[in-house]
Amino acid sequence: MSKPKSEYFFNRELSWIEFNRRVLEEAKDVTNPLLERVKFLSIFSNNLDEFFMIRVSGLKRQIVSDVNELSSDGKTASEQMSDIWNKLVPLVNDQYSTFNDVIIPELKFNGINLLDYSELDSSDRKLVDEYFDKELFPILTPLVIDNVHPFPNLVNRSLAIAIILDDPETEENEEKVCVMQIPSNIQRFYKLGEENNFISIVQIIKANVSKLFLGMKTSECYTFRITRNADIEYEEEEADDLLKLIEEEVKKRRLGILIRLEVDKNMPENLLHFLTNKLNVKQHEIYKIDGYLNLGDLMELYKIDKRELKYEGFTPRISSYFREAGDDYFKAISQRDIFLHHPFYSFSSVSEFIAQAAEDPNVYAIKLTLYRTSGDSPIIKSLIEAAENGKQVTAVVELKARFDEENNIVWARALEKAGVHVVYGLVGLKTHCKLALVVRKEESGMKRYLHIGTGNYNPATSKVYTDFGLFTCNDLFGTDASNLFNYLTGFSKQLNFKKFIVAPVHMRKRLISLINNEIECHKTTGMGRIIVKNNSFLDDELIMKLYEASKAGVQVQMIVRGICCLKPGIENLSENISVQSIVGRFLEHSRAYFFNNNGNPLVYLGSADWMERNFDRRVEVLFPVEDEGIKDDIIEYLELYLTDNVKSRVLQSDGSYMKKLLLPGEKKLNIQEFFLKKVKRKHEKEIKDEMRKKINENKLLKSRVYD
Repeated sequence: MSKPKSEYFFNRELSWIEFNRRVLEEAKDVTNPLLERVKFLSIFSNNLDEFFMIRVSGLKRQIVSDVNELSSDGKTASEQMSDIWNKLVPLVNDQYSTFNDVIIPELKFNGINLLDYSELDSSDRKLVDEYFDKELFPILTPLVIDNVHPFPNLVNRSLAIAIILDDPETEENEEKVCVMQIPSNIQRFYKLGEENNFISIVQIIKANVSKLFLGMKTSECYTFRITRNADIEYEEEEADDLLKLIEEEVKKRRLGILIRLEVDKNMPENLLHFLTNKLNVKQHEIYKIDGYLNLGDLMELYKIDKRELKYEGFTPRISSYFREAGDDYFKAISQRDIFLHHPFYSFSSVSEFIAQAAEDPNVYAIKLTLYRTSGDSPIIKSLIEAAENGKQVTAVVELKARFDEENNIVWARALEKAGVHVVYGLVGLKTHCKLALVVRKEESGMKRYLHIGTGNYNPATSKVYTDFGLFTCNDLFGTDASNLFNYLTGFSKQLNFKKFIVAPVHMRKRLISLINNEIECHKTTGMGRIIVKNNSFLDDELIMKLYEASKAGVQVQMIVRGICCLKPGIENLSENISVQSIVGRFLEHSRAYFFNNNGNPLVYLGSADWMERNFDRRVEVLFPVEDEGIKDDIIEYLELYLTDNVKSRVLQSDGSYMKKLLLPGEKKLNIQEFFLKKVKRKHEKEIKDEMRKKINENKLLKSRVYD
């Protein structure tokens, strides 16, 4: 098969930058509560860190290794590095102008003050100076740089201060440079008293830095920050102990190759030149910052208890099917498939399902995949309890879940200690599918109960990610789940699944078959339609297949939150394809795929985005939705997502995104707020129904008394 033309694709890295631009737009959106805008600024910075640590570092490795591999859009690594710098410099400037000129004044107006040391009165200065003496002075380590002392090996994402010193006892002006890393485990903002007045740790250190250099003159201080490569490469096949290998590699991440230098924009050129020489930094790796370095630290301020400056709270629903079954989850699931849409429906139902399985004497086995989970996960506790109760418990823990390696090592060891069979998946593949299988002995024999979904078993992120989940005891689903776990834990070469579409077994092939079927359907009925909802789309082969569908007349509507390398709206190629992205209060994480199939729709949910890595280097699962009522609900949800005209941005054929324009008379629809209001209405109705039930019971009781 010949390689597709490069002009058919957007550049992956530039597409990601456009996604992060949409995050910044949320920080600038005055309709969002103020502290939520602060949070979006923090997310923007943290996203950039990960982008540099993984994607940009990969490009740098190509350049250093003299690899001439071209991107799908025909660019060399060097060309992409240049494009990234040209795109990001104005974007980062926009971020800081938003923070400095808009957010800080608005925070002040709302009683939250970010103060400079020069603004403090004498009592507050005394307070912060004492904080420096007692808390900061003992842990700070200034490191001089000269012929005897080399430049220190600063750790990844560390904030540091470069200090220019002069010895007043010498006649000559011999400036010396000293570098001091600010420990990452201390708070970044110090609160002054009971009011919401804050000063950055950097300001406190700079004001007191002379205390670290008695007898020397400290003339100038400037902050800088480095970012290093954090993309760990594992030689799994050569590892005797994968857990130990990953532990060792995670430690190396702290001191990987440097790929970005952020500096105070006021840093003099001679000092900047000194740093760039010592750190061996290229021009397109330097970012001059107007203000506090690392706005990711603003997440500390987001935690301020000012509810009026945050999104209105909400209570997630518990499915009424569980209540109708007396909170017996096995009884409820045996009666029907149950669909959950998080965070609007509570993730606690999933935790409760595992908890009941752990305690139920009729449950013989529990099998679960763990990609990411939270520090206080009730699911981990339930698995440990189940093992202690003598049940056969298997956890497929993905140690290679990026940036969660250390957490997963901790959980893996705790589970192993409790007697859980912990498996680390398959060599060369990440286990990314999301499913939990419970085997229970009933009158009819062993019965399999299954939860399967689009999101991780993580109670923390379930509150801020949108995801779909399904409970079922469908026999064929259960058989597929058992076969999949055998594939993950043993040497099973299972290639045939009754219902599941599994990567790397056959997912790309099956999706292409579904698109081909839609093309054929359109030829006979003219009803061809595909809806795609996922996080990223950059698989060349599937992009070309959707172009083929578009040229055949099939309507393709895509909701892609992040990267999209497909070019929509191009005549004779993709004029029947539209792409929109929704960035809002919740992170859109659910994946759903709709094929009209001549009016007999096929709907699939699952863990996989349409990316080469998901199809070829991960274990992923897509599963069909077979309950007609649930299928109708999901189709309705997708239609509603497509009509969002508040948080949606539409991808243009030049790679930019535009907000939807409201048509005359058209009402605004923020899809996430729509679902929140829908949940609130149902919750209020349930409370009224419960009150009405109690009133009727009281009336009945009174009538019996009088009788």
